[in-house]
Amino acid sequence: NSTMDQAQSQVASGMVSTTYTGIGDKTALLEAARSASARTNGYQSVTNLALNQVNQQDTDLTSISSLAGQLRQALTSAVANNDASILMSTASGIFDQLTQVLNSQDANGNYLYGGDKDNTPPVSATSLSDLTSLSSASDAFDNGSVARSVTIADGETVKIGVLASDAGQQLMQTLKDVADFNAGSNGNFGSGLSQAQSTFLSNEIGTATSASQSVNNLAAVNGQTYQQLQDASSNQQTMSTMYKGFVSDIQDVDMSTAVTNLNQDQVALQAALQVTSQLNQISLLNYLPAAGTTG
Repeated sequence: NSTMDQAQSQVASGMVSTTYTGIGDKTALLEAARSASARTNGYQSVTNLALNQVNQQDTDLTSISSLAGQLRQALTSAVANNDASILMSTASGIFDQLTQVLNSQDANGNYLYGGDKDNTPPVSATSLSDLTSLSSASDAFDNGSVARSVTIADGETVKIGVLASDAGQQLMQTLKDVADFNAGSNGNFGSGLSQAQSTFLSNEIGTATSASQSVNNLAAVNGQTYQQLQDASSNQQTMSTMYKGFVSDIQDVDMSTAVTNLNQDQVALQAALQVTSQLNQISLLNYLPAAGTTG
């Protein structure tokens, strides 16, 4: 009984049909919904990873801004106290922390701030003294020129990456300026400042402040990117639910109806089998008069 076979298959699988033939003229719509659902799920995965990266960048940019603030405070204290004896050790520590942040790697070992050159450390200088041999702080950076972008929907691409040079070059230049001055004829900072030293350090306070503000501006853009990704993630979830509903409406069977149909088919089959059994027991003898009986 093909009707009962279909009902049994529906109850067992939970689907209207396990073949395209059973789906009929809704096959194209079903496959379109499945394809759209798969694409949306893929975009969701990409967006979630992007959110993690942008969130990490927010933490790192906050750290870099804080490092710029620490340098500004060290410069301010040196001028105010007429004592720069610990300035260079402080600056060296700030350089080390800045480099560590900018050379951080993701779970796959790629350099987070390397852009399209993420297989090598974006900061090549290894110590504050390395900066004095460079003509510019920009020479300390070896990152690519294109920040990472991701596609979060059909035709929608978002730049999520931050380049090490964009995030750290201004602070690195301030550190280099301080290191260069200290290594020059007017340098060798100590417990007493010359007029030239005091003037130089006073000017660098403003430079460090500017470096901090520059990173804060970058963090603000990063925050906007995070919100854009959050909005995309919410939209993707809505679309994913919608596409799953499309697929379910076409593919999934109404289980209560399927069970009812199966029960009705089983009752009908049982009745048919009983009739067939009774017919098999009937012979011509059922219609012949009993012995000794006349018409």
